[in-house]
Amino acid sequence: MKAVHLIPLADGAQARRPGLDVLEPLAVALARTLRRPCRIRPEQVDVSFSEDGVRGQYYSTAILLRLQICAEDGVSVLGVAECDLYVPVLTFVFGEAQLGGACAVVSLARLREEFYGLPPRPDLLRERLIKEAVHELGHTFGLRHCGDWRCVMASSHAVERLDVKGADFCRACREAAGIW
Repeated sequence: MKAVHLIPLADGAQARRPGLDVLEPLAVALARTLRRPCRIRPEQVDVSFSEDGVRGQYYSTAILLRLQICAEDGVSVLGVAECDLYVPVLTFVFGEAQLGGACAVVSLARLREEFYGLPPRPDLLRERLIKEAVHELGHTFGLRHCGDWRCVMASSHAVERLDVKGADFCRACREAAGIW
């Protein structure tokens, strides 16, 4: 059973990084959902190297490669960022993970209602973050996207899709990942 370690990601000069008010509830929720230990690591990783100045976003695949230096045997590492993430073939990503690997990353940027010009909703942000974190960690456990729209492993390319799916694995994904 892989433990989960959360690592805050800072975006350089702006020094934006998720605080304990975000990370602590996430760690508790992940430990409960994944039924494995989850802790917040004390270090932070600077991801400014991955910024694309033209896009104003950060390249998530490069961040995953950097997170590998933080990986340990038997541990899934989840980097949590405030900055907006992308991969070249998509406009944005909520997160990315190494399929069957050790590292995943999630971004709070597009999970916040403020991104869409709406008032802050801390409860909705927390719910979205948990879903996205569980989804990306599911990939590190070897799970691919699920066809069940209610399963946390269903693909979400828009925040509305993220909002309608559940925060838990369907039975098939739970069995495949060995989560009981």
